[in-house]
Amino acid sequence: METLVVDHPLVAHKLTTLRDVRTDSPTFRRLADELVTLLAYEATRDVRVADVTVQTPVAPAHGVRMAKPYPLVVPILRAGLGMLDGMTRLLPTAEVGFLGMIRDEETLLAETYATRLPDDLSGRQCYVLDPMLATGGTLAAAVQFLFDRGAVDVTAICLLAAPEGLAYMDKVFANSGRPIRLVTAAVDDQLNDSGYIVPGLGDAGDRLYGVV
Repeated sequence: METLVVDHPLVAHKLTTLRDVRTDSPTFRRLADELVTLLAYEATRDVRVADVTVQTPVAPAHGVRMAKPYPLVVPILRAGLGMLDGMTRLLPTAEVGFLGMIRDEETLLAETYATRLPDDLSGRQCYVLDPMLATGGTLAAAVQFLFDRGAVDVTAICLLAAPEGLAYMDKVFANSGRPIRLVTAAVDDQLNDSGYIVPGLGDAGDRLYGVV
């Protein structure tokens, strides 16, 4: 798996405020939205385009447009929803699918409880949105789900990642032969005994939407 840690002052600035326990939910949502757009800019460098020629007021000009089939953006419910607007702002022509997954707090394994995706993803580029790559179980299950439906390559966008999650993803997909990329704002120190990223930013879903 190719991993890109976006080294940019604006990314670091927004992430620092997201980490702060004093940041309230409305501010957290706004900053997460802004941060995702910055990460998405880097994540879409390999998005497929097609050559076109357009007529300017002066002369013909050669350029590119998004190629079909358009990319598919897949937020992992519920926390991934907080990243969706920031992603689609950059990719307004992308289609959106939803994948509901929950982590068993005892086994730390991911279980799928809802899907809203095309049955056939042949030839599709997919962008998975999940704020935290912690143990890696949820993201690995989501990526495999998309590959099983025919996706040709998958890029995951995460606000934060842990070394354990990166190692797990590398282990699971070591021999897949398929392009997998991760774009994140930072790789933190480790996971604690509860599977949370340290220092992290807490539970992203709770900080986005409150404890429910």
